This record gives sequence, C-alpha cells and structure tokens, in this order.
Amino acid sequence: MRTILVVNAKGGSGKTTLATTLAGYYAAEGARVALADFDPQGSSIDWLRVRPDSAPKIHGVEAHARGLRVPRSTEIVVMDAPASSHGDALAALLRRAQTAIVPVVPSALDIRAAQRLFAEMRELRPLVRNDVRIATIANRVRESARQTEDLEDFLMDLKLPSGRRFPFLTWIRQSNHYLKAAEKGLSIFEFSPLATTADREYWQPLLRWLASPRSVPGDAA
Repeated sequence: MRTILVVNAKGGSGKTTLATTLAGYYAAEGARVALADFDPQGSSIDWLRVRPDSAPKIHGVEAHARGLRVPRSTEIVVMDAPASSHGDALAALLRRAQTAIVPVVPSALDIRAAQRLFAEMRELRPLVRNDVRIATIANRVRESARQTEDLEDFLMDLKLPSGRRFPFLTWIRQSNHYLKAAEKGLSIFEFSPLATTADREYWQPLLRWLASPRSVPGDAA
C-alpha cells in the first residue's frame, strides 16, 4: 500500500488542495484511493462530501477522530496532516508515511515557518533513519512575484541529516481552477484537459517523482 503524507509549515500553504488533487489524480488513473484527513478542520472530508457520484470513488477517512483504517483493497493512501504539525504528532505522522510532501508558499512568513519545520524534521527519528522520503514544492506561486526566487533558493538549499539535499520538485502556480475544483469535489485532473493543460504541466515533476523508486524508503538513490 502506497502512503503519501502532505504536511505544512503553517496554515494557508495549500496543503489540503495538494492532498485532494493527488487523491483525485490517482482515482482518475484507476487506483483504489483513500483520503485520510488528520486535520480536525476536516477540509478534505468536506471536499469528498460534495464529490459527484459519477466521479471515481475515493474512500474518506476521518483519521483525526477515528484513526487510520482503510479497506484492505486500498492501493494508495493520501494523508492530509493537521495544520502546522510539530513534535510527537509530526513524528507519528511521518512513521505512517513512505513519502511526505511539504508545500511552501512564497512569502517571508511562510519561509521562516518552513525553516523551523525542516530544522525540527531533521531531528526526528523517521527522517534520521531514512524511513520516509521527503520532498518540497513551491505552492500558490504567482510567476511575477519577487519572493518566488527567494523561496526557490531556500528550498533548493535544504539538506537531509545525511547531508543530501531535500528534493525540490516543482512550483505550482496560483490558478482559479483549484477553486472551481474544490467547489465541485474534483481535482484539476478531472476537468477538461484542454482547460487545465497549463496547470497540469506544473504537476508533472511531482507525479514523476512519486512514481519513481526514489520517493520510497529503501532506494539507494
């Protein structure tokens, strides 16, 4: 069973949008997907509640209240972490995951919050033991924003306990298509490809990495 955690440094990073988009993508590809919402705000579960019956099935789990229980047939679990997870709670989430994705928004406040998060993560046992693979993305990016360059420089310079760099995979632009998708309980990958071609392109480095052995523990790369 593939387990992917989306965890953020602070609220407003687009964590839930990233989690629901991944769940929608894998479901549209024909995988048996569970979306586990560890956030008491329940935004991922709210997204599932408005999802059309005609859309590919995604099993929802209110994990913050009931724990992580998914059908045995599940192939991919996407986990939406609580906002700004820290300490033992963060370590427990990382132990459940093969892969963790950290979205960071290009603002000075978000970059400082991300610095604290990554400093903490480097000391946690799952990461020190290389039991989970972590990558970063720049999220909600406006192409003309000056702070985008600062964020890219920061993300490209992050290092793991081993001395290797955290993979910085891509930046995902701000787009109204994500708002429209959220209203309908869908992902951009379930909209017309013609309408969302540009948005989909930004996701390709992340999706390729998630499909590669480099994104799961045990690979020597």
